[in-house]
Amino acid sequence: MSIVIEPLKCIGCTKCTQVCPGNLIEMTELETEKKKAVIKYPKDCWGCVSCVKECPVQAISFFLGADIGGNGSRMTTRQAGDILSWIIEKRDGTIEIINIDRKDANKY
Repeated sequence: MSIVIEPLKCIGCTKCTQVCPGNLIEMTELETEKKKAVIKYPKDCWGCVSCVKECPVQAISFFLGADIGGNGSRMTTRQAGDILSWIIEKRDGTIEIINIDRKDANKY
């Protein structure tokens, strides 16, 4: 399991580096651009998706491999108030959105 960081979308806010429990994300300068987030060791990613949830511009996605039923889909998130939307882009191009009310997140 691993994340993918798209440098063209990254705005360099550093939120992902602050929440990664494995300290796997760092900021680095890519050619002439400002600092962007990169994952140092993708194979060491725990799959906690903390960075995915914190990214304000959906530059980080989580690969949902076949081993967890995702068949190669990618997931990003979007937040609007108390609603956290999990956006799952499937291999066939279709998109599924799961909305979670953060107030009820620990209810179950």
